[in-house]
Amino acid sequence: MRVFKTIGYALLAMGAGFLFYPVVREWFFQAGYRWCYLLFFSFLVCFLAIPLVRRIARRFKVLDFPDSRKVHLVPTPLLGGVAVAGTFALTLLYNLHFSLGLKGVVLGAGIVFFAGLIDDIYGLPAGIKLVIQIVATYVLIRFGVVFNFFSATVLGSIANSFLTFLWVVGITNALNFFDGMDGLATGMGIIASLFFSLVAIQTQQHYMIYLSVALLGSCLGFLPYNFKFRRSASIFLGDAGSTFIGFTLAALAILGDWAANNPVKALSTPLLILGVLVFDMVYITVARIASGRVRSLRGWIDYVGKDHLHHRLESLGLSKKQSVLFIYLMMAILGLGALVLKRGETIEALLVLSQSAMVLLMVAVLMIKGRTNSSPRSDEQH
Repeated sequence: MRVFKTIGYALLAMGAGFLFYPVVREWFFQAGYRWCYLLFFSFLVCFLAIPLVRRIARRFKVLDFPDSRKVHLVPTPLLGGVAVAGTFALTLLYNLHFSLGLKGVVLGAGIVFFAGLIDDIYGLPAGIKLVIQIVATYVLIRFGVVFNFFSATVLGSIANSFLTFLWVVGITNALNFFDGMDGLATGMGIIASLFFSLVAIQTQQHYMIYLSVALLGSCLGFLPYNFKFRRSASIFLGDAGSTFIGFTLAALAILGDWAANNPVKALSTPLLILGVLVFDMVYITVARIASGRVRSLRGWIDYVGKDHLHHRLESLGLSKKQSVLFIYLMMAILGLGALVLKRGETIEALLVLSQSAMVLLMVAVLMIKGRTNSSPRSDEQH
């Protein structure tokens, strides 16, 4: 078995090396298959990099140790995010020209990534991580990646910037919170990237297609190591990976032009594709405040509990794998809603949003049921 695995890795390494040849790359580009090249390139590079970063994590003891809040039972290497973020950056540097907005995305995501890496290795207080995420979002805004829902007045600019801060920091942390079961955060990154790619194809945003596909391939290369049906994950994303993916998805949602001259459709697309993340963040925030478990911003930052969607689904009797697949299905259903907006107008967008809201409302009922089934000690405050 080990021999076959070695041969398989050798063949994949040859394929990756083949893709590095400029002649091969130009053939794909000229034939109109740049997206296909970027997908294969990012997938192979990340897939082949994981064994190396896993060995480094074990060598330097960068491990996630089990405790009462976590679902894994053995120390597991972190640093998977190093391979994902590194592959994404390499794919862009080697194959694309950097626009001003892309520079902002890469710089901001880089800041968040390195903060997460420090947290994985040494640990960082939640408050400091939040400040760093705000700084990274400010960099994003300075490079022109900002919502434009309000007029270009002073108050309008402030409102756009505030909405951008809220969106980026919220999505970044929402995906980080979902990194609690094998394959969950990575799979959500894959599904969101896929639907951003498909909508970008519909709206003929070629540059956005390439960015989304690069992130899609990087996450796909990591998933086989992180989501196994018969075994536990052999490596985790770590905060570096989950916050990087969340920040990048949030930034791509702003960078894209999802509907010309129709702000409702433009807002509906990212809301649908990332709707599960938005829903979970809003739900747990409201539930924690209403129950008195959180009484301040500092309390919200420091609170750590098993009250997220995947925890509630497990409380209802689903296995961890079933919970992950259920959330995948939810994201796919909402993502399909984003695809039908191409030919729709404002009223259709509102109807799709209403339909998705009703689906999420039914899930909220399940979460409340899961809360009543869970132990009172299932949540912990640090």
